[in-house]
Amino acid sequence: MNIAREIFWPLVAVLAAFVVGGLIILLLGDNPINAYYLLLSNSFGSLRDIGWTLHYATPLIFTGLAVMVAFRCGLLNIGAEGQLYVGAFAAAWVGIMFGGPFFNSIAQQEENWSWVSLPAFLLVPFCIIAAIAAGAVWGAIPGILKAKFGSHEVINTIMLNFVASAMVAYLVQYHYKLPGDAIQRTAPIGDAAHIPKINEYLTFLPHDVPLNVAFLLALLMCALVYVFLWKTKWGYELRAVGENPSAAEYGGISPGKQTIIAMTISGALAGMVGIGEVLGKEHYLETGFSAEWGFLGIAVALLGRNHPLGVLIAALFFGVLLRGQIFVDAFTPRVSKDLGWVLQAIIILFVACFQIYTRSKGAKVRA
Repeated sequence: MNIAREIFWPLVAVLAAFVVGGLIILLLGDNPINAYYLLLSNSFGSLRDIGWTLHYATPLIFTGLAVMVAFRCGLLNIGAEGQLYVGAFAAAWVGIMFGGPFFNSIAQQEENWSWVSLPAFLLVPFCIIAAIAAGAVWGAIPGILKAKFGSHEVINTIMLNFVASAMVAYLVQYHYKLPGDAIQRTAPIGDAAHIPKINEYLTFLPHDVPLNVAFLLALLMCALVYVFLWKTKWGYELRAVGENPSAAEYGGISPGKQTIIAMTISGALAGMVGIGEVLGKEHYLETGFSAEWGFLGIAVALLGRNHPLGVLIAALFFGVLLRGQIFVDAFTPRVSKDLGWVLQAIIILFVACFQIYTRSKGAKVRA
């Protein structure tokens, strides 16, 4: 019964958002049925569409889990955007510095930026660990400031987003960008740092689909986060602080310690976005590569009711919107791809309203 209730409200929010979105499309003078058909059919209509939808959902699984872990400790991590940037840069840096020489097609010569050339079985884990560690450190900073000085994590994480994006842009532009390259991106990582695409194993999947093994890693993280939060003593302590910090402290649990742990884990999960984007898709880091995945992770966590399975389902749903809105923009005369953003915003509003309603109802019952 509890599971049904948890599923019911997000489902109502999604359906209500589609109804309101349909009314907006009608007011614009277009056909909502046609717009929604384009939105959904181009997300599930073929293996290529499904592959692209899963690719769009992958970073949202990581950021949704990141925000969810912080939520479970009573924290609001708005810094996943900055954490994923530093994680992606760390993965790219390791891939460049330990990936061996690469061929510079602009200068038509071989460049050697690396310190040493590592084999793939060492370099790929090294890059993954670097992404996780960088995101964890960037998440730990606001956690420490909150625990030690009482500084609010919302302000700190917002400001660290700007610091992270500016720092990464500076390092790319002045230290790791190929001479003459018009695009602000790093030199390519070594071939040994590449992770395989799913179509290398599932040959029936079209080769132009960038879905890679980072998606499988995201699924693994959903399982591990669930085990950590609900099957371990450490996860129980973290959730206890989120439910009632005073009661948790009375029971011998340190809220400050759990705050640091939660923000560190949250940052580590957000930093893993760089694994799929840098190691699996582009093989370099381009500034501005994120489609605001860190902020969308908040919506994913809210819609997913702060549960790993819910986060997975919500991320897949938002992946549908991100994939389908491209075709809505291309084939409807009066509706742009902003329809996807409108639907996301309406869903968040409805979820927030439902949470306020359920909490107020619960408070009345307890009274």
